[in-house]
Formats: sequence, structure tokens, C-alpha cells
Amino acid sequence: MLRQRVLTALLLAPFVILLILLLPTSLFAWLLAGAFLAASWEWTRLAGMKNRTHRGVAMGIVTALFVVLWLLRTSAWLWPALMIAGIAWWLLVCVWLRHFAFGAAPTRENRNLKLLAGVFVIFPAWVAALSIHGSAPHGHVWTFLAMLLVWAADTGAYFAGRFFGNRKLAPQISPGKTWAGVYGAFVTSTLVLTIGGWLLGVRDARLIGLIIVTVVTVASSIVGDLLESLMKRQANVKDSGALFPGHGGLLDRLDSVFAALPVFAFGKLLLGF
Repeated sequence: MLRQRVLTALLLAPFVILLILLLPTSLFAWLLAGAFLAASWEWTRLAGMKNRTHRGVAMGIVTALFVVLWLLRTSAWLWPALMIAGIAWWLLVCVWLRHFAFGAAPTRENRNLKLLAGVFVIFPAWVAALSIHGSAPHGHVWTFLAMLLVWAADTGAYFAGRFFGNRKLAPQISPGKTWAGVYGAFVTSTLVLTIGGWLLGVRDARLIGLIIVTVVTVASSIVGDLLESLMKRQANVKDSGALFPGHGGLLDRLDSVFAALPVFAFGKLLLGF
């Protein structure tokens, strides 16, 4: 499984990096919307929506909301407010994870609650990504750095957990995650941020601020990963899909990203980058 995961990552990573670095924000926005739309399709399945026609209608609504948010992108308050709402949502998720049995029953009310939760997962992450990508200067590079932080955290967590992981992080939700993995995620992502910030010319006290933002961002990414694990456990499935060999579905690859982007984007705004 590790070999398959590595091969898939090696094939996909250069393509994703080139798209982030080379595409103008106007094209990047809709490519990202397409990826997030596919992840939303998987989310509806985990939420308990089984009728494909109803899921198709839901995708139409999601697409319309992407269009509306793009048309209102010049609003001075809408996108920042949506990012704040996203951050608040992930704080609320921490409470949900603590009471992990909440929403487990396959009722209509729980399904609708999870569908509503998807709104706060998908859209704040989308506007956050575009806020970073469209910023000047070096918005494309900042976007790549944000993604690299999540990838580095995921890699550090995997290997630290594999070699040093004894104490479980949340065994009732995701038995494979350990506290050693959390520490490994913090170490690798902080190292990546320090190097990336230095290359971007951040060599004053703001680098400390960026490191703090990175720690909070990675903590959020772990919460995002745990939420999807909880959703899969309650839906009684192993993966959200089977799009990527060894990696599962698109939602399996984006769960951490959804939680990390609003935090990183808002932190970047606060620091004045």
C-alpha cells in the first residue's frame, strides 16, 4: 500500500504543482471548483444521500454557489467573512469529535446536518485558496507553500506515527493516528515553512508569526482529517471513493486541505502578506 501511495503521489504532485504555479487565478478558480465539486459528490455519499438524482441536484446547487461567490469576489467583506465562518466551523468540529457518536444514526435529520456541514467545509476553503492565489506579490507561490505545508504534515505524521506511534490520538475515530504523528506533522511543516518563508523574503519578526500560523494550520488540517474519518466510520466505508490508487477518493486527499486553507489564508491576511 505504501508503494502504491508513493507512486500515485509522484505522478500527481508535479501536475498539481504546475497548475498552481502557472495558471492565472481566473482559470485556477474553476479548475479548483471542479475538484471541490467532485469532493462534494463524495461528501453527499458519506452524508447518507443515496439517491443519485438528488445528489445530482445537490451538485447543481453547489455549482451555482461557486458562480455566485465568483461574481461577488470584489465584495470587501464576503470572502473574509466566509473564511472566518470556516474557521469557526472547524472549532465547532472539535466539539463534534469529542462527542463522536453525535450524528451517527442514519436519520434524515443527521443527513441534512451533514450536508449543511459540507457547505462550511467546501466554500470557505475555495475562497481561501483564491484569496491566496490572487494576492500580490507571489500569490501562486504562497498557494503552493500552503499546499506544501499540508503535504509535509501528512508525510511527517505518517512516518513519525509508523516508527514512534504508540499513544493513539483518537482511537474511536481513526485508530491509525497517533500523538507521535501529530508531533511529526508539526516538525516537518514548520521546517518547510521556515525554508519557504526565508525564500520568500520573510526574514524578520513576521517569520515567527508565520510559524505560529503554520502550527494552527496543521492543527486544523488534523481536525479536517479526523472529521472525514468520522464521516467514513459513520457511513461504514473505508474510503470516500476509488479515484486514486492507494489514496482513495478525492475527498480523502482534500480533507486536510479543506480545514487548513481558511486558517492559513486568514493568518496571511493578518500578517500583511
